[in-house]
Amino acid sequence: MSFSFEVKQEIASIPSKAGFGRFSECYGMLLFAKKFSNEEIIFTTENKFVNSLFTELLSVLFSPVIETTYGLKPRNSNHQLITTRVINTDDCQKIYSAFGYSQRDITLRINRADVSDDEQLSAFLRGAFMSCGSVTNPEKGYHLEFKVPFRNLACDLLALLCEIGQCNLKPKYIIRSGYYIVYFKDSEQIADLLTFMGAFNSSMTIMGTKAMKKVRNNTNRRVNSELHNIKKTAVASAKQVRAIKQLMKSEEYNTLPEELKEMAELRLANPEMSLRDLGKLTSDNISRSGVNHRLKRLMSYTDEE
Repeated sequence: MSFSFEVKQEIASIPSKAGFGRFSECYGMLLFAKKFSNEEIIFTTENKFVNSLFTELLSVLFSPVIETTYGLKPRNSNHQLITTRVINTDDCQKIYSAFGYSQRDITLRINRADVSDDEQLSAFLRGAFMSCGSVTNPEKGYHLEFKVPFRNLACDLLALLCEIGQCNLKPKYIIRSGYYIVYFKDSEQIADLLTFMGAFNSSMTIMGTKAMKKVRNNTNRRVNSELHNIKKTAVASAKQVRAIKQLMKSEEYNTLPEELKEMAELRLANPEMSLRDLGKLTSDNISRSGVNHRLKRLMSYTDEE
């Protein structure tokens, strides 16, 4: 089951308040449906919970004669395509006019009278998302979109989303395969929109996943940094051991100060040890910089500088 399917399932399970709440939600589903006109109403979805809500809203609000058919599973999907259509033209005309449209309308626009407050707008956007929306699994990325068939309708939706007072939404749109795609890429904006629509669990999932990603990224950066330091220490230690062994074979080694001889022996005995820990083993318990200074003095006697 995809994350988008789960989000729509959550949205479809939100109890719609009687009256304008149901009306606005049904309006959102119809306006962005496959067909919504004076003569034809067709709604398609792969989500059985969405289809169940759509048929329930139609029955409660308009009691039309409807027909539901189940098609083959689309490619790359585990769900059947469900098509619900209003059979009688008279029912189509009644529903179409109920939302403020007539035969004279050339193009579909959002009727602001049907989304006059935040409650109606939230319900309307739930309906629109169930009808033409999708959202990416936050584990893979952040992307929520509405796939709109008409330019004017897309522009109306864009403006409506920008007007939500409690959210600072900045949607964008592109044209893809003849459709106008109104979309979000910002995780916080997606979470805010889902919260506004009432999909609180889905919103929390996105923010929780984002937090986990941040923890994982920080952990990976820390681990990579530590691995880099270990590798750097190992390379430096190998050069020091090689230089000390070379120096020990020469007569010059016997003339070295005792503190350098001590450091040479400690490094040979502890090639994996950090400079700080080596310092703790010296007779005078020197600092990291002190160890580094003595090792550099030892290497200055050879070609390993």
